[in-house]
Amino acid sequence: MSSPTESNAISLADLSATHRDLLWVLSQTGPSETGPLHHVLTNYYTDGIDQTRVSDTIEELIERNLVTKHTHDTTEYRLTESARRALSARQAWQAGTRTAEGGHK
Repeated sequence: MSSPTESNAISLADLSATHRDLLWVLSQTGPSETGPLHHVLTNYYTDGIDQTRVSDTIEELIERNLVTKHTHDTTEYRLTESARRALSARQAWQAGTRTAEGGHK
């Protein structure tokens, strides 16, 4: 049986690969602007990725409370704590140390 914390955890399973890739890039780069995020994803995807798609994906991640937007002189995007936990759970699942439901094997 899972604990209340595990059952309330955000899953990345219903996100597209682009959403997950963008979260992964942010987890590796730290806070970033749209341009550098677009550059990294363009280098990763063999067909490239449109700047508008990156911006739309970021907005969708903000709506899901996985990314926050901070505006000062520039606009910077950061992972939320929920996103960090979801990425960690996904990595554990991929490594085979957790089930799809979030519990340990």
